[in-house]
Amino acid sequence: MAENQWWYDLTTKSAVQDSRAGKSADRLGPYPSREDAERALEKVAERNDTFDHDPRWNDD
Repeated sequence: MAENQWWYDLTTKSAVQDSRAGKSADRLGPYPSREDAERALEKVAERNDTFDHDPRWNDD
């Protein structure tokens, strides 16, 4: 396991350092720090918002 990598566990709603904990489908990451992993859902929301408002993908 690479040191200093963190994941966000969607099941436990917490940052974890063990990439083998739980199912891979239930994890986001890796992230370089615990703080980044804890912000994983914020990052997902920001990226989704950016994608939703990208004129190249908005064909309304």
